[in-house]
Amino acid sequence: MNTELMVLPSHAGVDEAGRGPLVGSVYAAAVILPADYDLPGLTDSKKLSEKKRDELAILIKQQATAWSVAAADVAEIHQFNILFATMRAMARAVAGLHIQPAKVWIDGNRIPVDMTLPAEAVVKGDLKIAAISAASILAKTARDAEMYKLDKCYPQYGFARHKGYGTAAHLAALQQFGVLPQHRQDFAPVKALLAQGKYCL
Repeated sequence: MNTELMVLPSHAGVDEAGRGPLVGSVYAAAVILPADYDLPGLTDSKKLSEKKRDELAILIKQQATAWSVAAADVAEIHQFNILFATMRAMARAVAGLHIQPAKVWIDGNRIPVDMTLPAEAVVKGDLKIAAISAASILAKTARDAEMYKLDKCYPQYGFARHKGYGTAAHLAALQQFGVLPQHRQDFAPVKALLAQGKYCL
């Protein structure tokens, strides 16, 4: 167990992945960890290699008292906005837990308006609270899995490499091949290309 991270077996940690990319769903995970968890190297998913995240994701699912992953898709992101869609994904992840936590710790500075349980926003919580760190890993690996599936359908866009972020390679592919239905239409680079009629045919 990493004693540097806070853990309360009655509390759930929640985090999201995929707010910034130009394509695909935004994901959230909720995790309740036991006091005696054994997850070597557990920390914020962004500080881990993809291999380490994948290894830890398996262990988290095996050891967690309860865990849940949820998403809000591109249609919801377009209908509402990315922030609201993210909050919906977080609320869904908590609702998906088969054990109701006494309290929910949410990474960041916002609490979903439809959260019915006691909740606290924790800035940089993925570096402070074990359950949030675990949630960040499950959300990130779920989001990456979607990108690998998309890459198999549209290998010319390079989703397996850039995971949907607005890299130079992704923007060049958008310019060359056009916008896919899975792209987030209201995100500026995509919106600009749509205005030019750059649809994927």
